[in-house]
Amino acid sequence: MIARAKANGIEIAYDSFGTPGARPLLLVMGLGTQLIHWDDDFCRLLAEQGHHVVRFDNRDAGLSTHLREFGRPELGGAAPYLLDDMADDTAGLMDVLGWPAAHVVGVSMGGMIAQVLAIRHRGRVLSLTSMMSTPGPQAAPPSPAATAVLLATPPAGREEAIARSQAAWAVIGSPGYEPDRARIADVTGRAFDRCFDPAGTARQLAAIMASGDRTEGLRGLGVPALVVHGEADQLVPLAGGRATAEAIPGARLLTFPGMGHDLPRPVWPDLVAAITRLTAGPAPAG
Repeated sequence: MIARAKANGIEIAYDSFGTPGARPLLLVMGLGTQLIHWDDDFCRLLAEQGHHVVRFDNRDAGLSTHLREFGRPELGGAAPYLLDDMADDTAGLMDVLGWPAAHVVGVSMGGMIAQVLAIRHRGRVLSLTSMMSTPGPQAAPPSPAATAVLLATPPAGREEAIARSQAAWAVIGSPGYEPDRARIADVTGRAFDRCFDPAGTARQLAAIMASGDRTEGLRGLGVPALVVHGEADQLVPLAGGRATAEAIPGARLLTFPGMGHDLPRPVWPDLVAAITRLTAGPAPAG
């Protein structure tokens, strides 16, 4: 069931899995995607390992506030907000949840937001899991084919959105695993029905491009960290994961051969086990 929280001047839509009072685990999604892109079964696996899991729609995605008054920014132009603002949204959601601190897992742009949260709101991140992400846009530029996917014109309707999504994941997905075309079609259709806002995705992309490099900030972190990356990722190549892990003191780098810019179901058991080892470990000093 979707709940809503007023945080940082916007409204954030979220839901949860597991038992309140269990280890708090916040899931942060990526560019142009919604909380439903965290698969329900994946969330349940995390909850079964003793986590109270919360997933949410970032600003300009899903059922959270869309800043439509800013329009669609020009590529390389001024950004209406930064990843700092999106990290502050996340901290505000934690306030509403009554979580002084939480374990944070972010994927792609969500990994960037999680990194900023750990840097900007020290003491509120108990552990950081950064998946298929990077400390800055220059650390791991996408391949030409992935760039074409990223900058493609928006689809005209629901059926075209599904067809485009199938084609996009054929490029940026996991070549080492059989694609789950039925799931791709289902989640794309549901996401289109919840909210279709290409200009919102453009505003998020502008925030990524305008937010600069986080390497120095990551070097000052003192939290347990796990960095997860697919070795066949074309959208954020493996160099991004390596740069993230090298920047965070003591971070563990976990890579999966054949995995691209998605989370194929066969990697879930190893991934959930790795996240659980991290969250069940000692709390960060201080």
